[in-house]
Amino acid sequence: MTGTLGRSEQGLDEVSYDQLRQLVGLVEYDESRDPFPVKALDAVVFVVGNATATALFYQSAFGMTLTAYSGPETGNRDHKAFVLKSGSARFVIKGGVDPKSPLLDHHREHGDGVVDIALEVADVDKCLAHAREQGATVLEEAHDVTDEHGTIRFGAIATYGKTRHTLVDRSRYNGVYLPGYVVREGTLQRPADAPKRIFQAIDHCVGNVELGKMDYWVDWYNRVMGFVNMAEFVGDDIATEYSALMSKVVSNGNHRVKFPLNEPAVAKKKSQIDEYLEFYGGPGCQHIALATNDIIATTKAMRAAGVEFLDVPDSYYEDPELRERIGNVRVPIEVLQENAILVDRDEDGYLLQIFTKPIGDRPTVFYEMIERHGSLGFGKGNFKALFEAIEREQDRRGNL
Repeated sequence: MTGTLGRSEQGLDEVSYDQLRQLVGLVEYDESRDPFPVKALDAVVFVVGNATATALFYQSAFGMTLTAYSGPETGNRDHKAFVLKSGSARFVIKGGVDPKSPLLDHHREHGDGVVDIALEVADVDKCLAHAREQGATVLEEAHDVTDEHGTIRFGAIATYGKTRHTLVDRSRYNGVYLPGYVVREGTLQRPADAPKRIFQAIDHCVGNVELGKMDYWVDWYNRVMGFVNMAEFVGDDIATEYSALMSKVVSNGNHRVKFPLNEPAVAKKKSQIDEYLEFYGGPGCQHIALATNDIIATTKAMRAAGVEFLDVPDSYYEDPELRERIGNVRVPIEVLQENAILVDRDEDGYLLQIFTKPIGDRPTVFYEMIERHGSLGFGKGNFKALFEAIEREQDRRGNL
């Protein structure tokens, strides 16, 4: 699948298909045999307490570009919604305006968080029919919405907690985002030495579910959406002295859409999953990994804008086993240490990664920046160092 991009790959904002393959680890697959063919992540939709301020934050700190808007000025009396893009990634930030808006009820219960991981599909009706046949809860039947830019066909199904997957067919639409949205450009001027784009794509979205529910949701994605099992992390792979969790990764056929699913495991103290479930008020999307082709420039730009990252002790980089295992990578180990970047290698290549602290008031949603060089993994060799770093932050919050 190289060469000219089809319609589903358009709009990648100067990210070629080959670059996207490298960024997020795509593989070949036969779409004709897929019962629920997903083209790509369409958007990650957030509900927040102040959409206006949050949209500014993602522009200034994450380097995203404001492209579209819906709100009272456009006839939407319920809420404001800002659409931001970076490469092929699209975030939609929503905040309630009407005091009776359901978005405000959701925010009171859960705080800032992801309500919808929308997926672009070629055939909404086919996907909904298969999902219903497999026992999924259909939240919205297939329907068309039209404006002067064309028609979009929608449907939606429920997944873990109050998260949904809206299914979107854009093949007959040329507008800025959806009917009801208007073009809107941001006014922020980024520093001249900042990267043109801090990240290029969404690599994966991680869901946290209750104890004993991980396998249920893995099976759900297998049956309902035809996703395949990509990786599994249990036992000592994903535990520290104090806390533990279990994780399995599902993905669509070409690995463009990847969903790790975590559940807590019994341990001496609370895990990061326990903390998330407590403060979010149930299952939800814990973190989003953003693919970058220059993690050093990305991290420096985000730090300069005020984003805080987890600390990594010097002992991580001084470990001779780490240096022997990772071999040669494009960034010297001293530069990785200076910027607190983690590194891991597997049979396919290596990756570089770093994790932010929670970005909101509640210790729930955070981000991972990831730079892939062949590796299709998730940094298994870094799990212990990462979870110990998270535990240190939990302890400071009094939640360990």
